[in-house]
Amino acid sequence: MKNLPVILMILFILFGFSLHILALMKIFPLIISIPLFYIGIFMFLFYLNDRKRFKGF
Repeated sequence: MKNLPVILMILFILFGFSLHILALMKIFPLIISIPLFYIGIFMFLFYLNDRKRFKGF
């Protein structure tokens, strides 16, 4: 259960990547696939960076 958010974020990144590949082949709109892929990577990196932050005493 602890790794569930990480697994979901990786699946979202893979989904955005597959949509981006389809957009590069001009099957899916590029204007939709770029923000989805960017948001997926951003959320994943933000989550990994936020977990190990010092919270104080």
